[in-house]
Amino acid sequence: MSSLARFRFLLPLVASVALAACAGTGAPKDRVPSPVADTVTAPAPQTADVPTAAEADAADVPAAPDTAVAIEAFDEASRVAGDATPADGTPTQAELDYADLYGDSIYDPVYDPTLPEAAQMPRSYDPWEPLNRKVFAFNSAVDRGFAKPLAQAYAKVVPRPIRLGVTNFFHNLGQPVSALNALLQGRPKAAGQSLGRFLLNSTLGIGGIFDPASDAKIPDQSADFGQTMGVWGWRNSRYLELPLFGPRTLRDGFGLVGDAPLSPLRQVGDDPVRYGLQGLQLVDLRTRLFAVDSMREGATDEYALIRDAWMQRRAYQIQSVRRPRGEEEENLPDYLYQDDAMPTVPVDVMPVVPLSPTPP
Repeated sequence: MSSLARFRFLLPLVASVALAACAGTGAPKDRVPSPVADTVTAPAPQTADVPTAAEADAADVPAAPDTAVAIEAFDEASRVAGDATPADGTPTQAELDYADLYGDSIYDPVYDPTLPEAAQMPRSYDPWEPLNRKVFAFNSAVDRGFAKPLAQAYAKVVPRPIRLGVTNFFHNLGQPVSALNALLQGRPKAAGQSLGRFLLNSTLGIGGIFDPASDAKIPDQSADFGQTMGVWGWRNSRYLELPLFGPRTLRDGFGLVGDAPLSPLRQVGDDPVRYGLQGLQLVDLRTRLFAVDSMREGATDEYALIRDAWMQRRAYQIQSVRRPRGEEEENLPDYLYQDDAMPTVPVDVMPVVPLSPTPP
């Protein structure tokens, strides 16, 4: 075979190589699809709910959406991408990308900086709390084991009208002390009202058993020397739990000493009679606390409940001297301005020596 004949056999091979080189460097050309390749690489058809890339680029999204729009966009992005927010509240990658793109922080429903700070309740001044809690535990044990059962028996045996008369009697005995302290506080009108109640109830009310002064619309004023010192300027006093006397402040502890010489029961020279009257007054006081027992039983911290309620009431009593209760205060809790709502152990029950000793 000649040289020319051999060269003709090589021409198809050279032409194939040249065409392949041109196809690799030029624009893409249509090709006959391979059955195997098309089966593997064919894209899945898109649904009507999922936008195409061109549609997403053409969407007009605001440059700085507000929080509500941002949340809606987060939900849409998560739905489209199939990327739901984890159960623990961790932001998804779609949410992080959206926040980076538009400059908005991810909304946290637990902490919202736009909301105002939570209200802070005033705390009672109680630096002696460990000691006060021990005294409170002692007082509670005495109350459960002795005072409350005795008061329950007294309320069961004694009819209510008689118990009301006993309450009126001991309350009337405290009116002279209230009158003097009201005068010391610069309230002569209140002092006259307390003195008028004492005289009217002691005469027409048969020693204070009845209360004609309330029927005569004479206001019932209650004041003591602890309140007087508060009006004079000793406002912030630390809480103090006294054995058997219960909740007080350090200021009110000194107030007991100041009121003791004015106690009418202190004038009783017969010890058995005086102790009997003091015991009856304590039992009567415990029956008036029955309304507070239900509140104490449901308290998580009984000591804190009694302390805070008593301190708030005491602060109101001192402040109301200069700012009488008006119409805007009608919705205040009863324990703030009603003595019967949270009565305290009075100075009359303090075991003291009479001013005039009994002659031998």
